Amino acid sequence: MLEPVSVGHHRGLAASPRLSYTLVVEVRHATAADVPVLAALRRAWVEENAGAAVDDDGFEGAFADWYAAEEHQRITWIGEDDGLPAGMLNLRVFTRMPRPGLGPSRWGYLANLYVRPAYRERGLGSALLEACTTYADEYGFVRIVLSPSERSVPLYLRSGFGPATSLLLRPDPD
Repeated sequence: MLEPVSVGHHRGLAASPRLSYTLVVEVRHATAADVPVLAALRRAWVEENAGAAVDDDGFEGAFADWYAAEEHQRITWIGEDDGLPAGMLNLRVFTRMPRPGLGPSRWGYLANLYVRPAYRERGLGSALLEACTTYADEYGFVRIVLSPSERSVPLYLRSGFGPATSLLLRPDPD
């Protein structure tokens, strides 16, 4: 079982380059009680990319089922501004097979980093990413990998990520 509560809350102030006020950022671990909020953020992300509302009456139920199946192997963070959900990120945790002389180690796949458009370029993405990497460092992860969107590459580079030249990829054969 993963122990997400050990990291606790991350609070910080993010100065906005475009606005004249400061964003009060709180990043916290999500729980099963946050499933409707996470589903709403996921829907907002998909609809933003689609440029329109997506008609899927069963989505929220499917999301709740997915979360229930995944929560034992994922750590999810929610970013909030004054209590309003503004972003999310999750880390899929993989435990490596033990080797003689060494115990098992862990690595993570960082996924689903999303920040609502009104909160971008104001530090929330960085705060979510910092919570994730701090967790991974505290628990001795040997690596974090991800598949970034073109838009997110600068954020990851600023946060110490670089090209993965030691991994191979088998793309979808279709």
